[in-house]
Amino acid sequence: MNFKNRSHRSASTEPEINLIPFIDVLLVVVIFLMLSTTYSKFTEVELKLPTADVQAAKDRPNEIMVSVNSAGVYSVDKQVVAQRGVLALTSALNAASKRMESSLQGKAPIIVINADANASHQSVISVMEAARQAGLSQITFATQKSAGSGN
Repeated sequence: MNFKNRSHRSASTEPEINLIPFIDVLLVVVIFLMLSTTYSKFTEVELKLPTADVQAAKDRPNEIMVSVNSAGVYSVDKQVVAQRGVLALTSALNAASKRMESSLQGKAPIIVINADANASHQSVISVMEAARQAGLSQITFATQKSAGSGN
């Protein structure tokens, strides 16, 4: 029988933790995540956000004015759209852009949305969707000068 005293271990027989395999596994996981991750850019509508400090309105001949009242009734260039759907609004925007085609000289018209403060969010989104379907990508919002900002 071999009765050795186990309390007298030498320094060379002590167990040690080897971190190199752990680092190798983490490196493989990081490379896998980098290769398998997809980065996609979502399509967005470019908007110029309005400011509360309004300058004097400029006369631009290439603007299509779209108004939305609190009841959700649309008007395109001061002509009321009979139906409230996106398709009717799209056809009205197409007609307005065709009327302006000769004066635009190759420039795309700008959609100016005049929405009542009490208009629903969905009605404004419908105008934006109709502009997208009509192929009109330049959209801006009309604001009025706030009562608290005096010059």
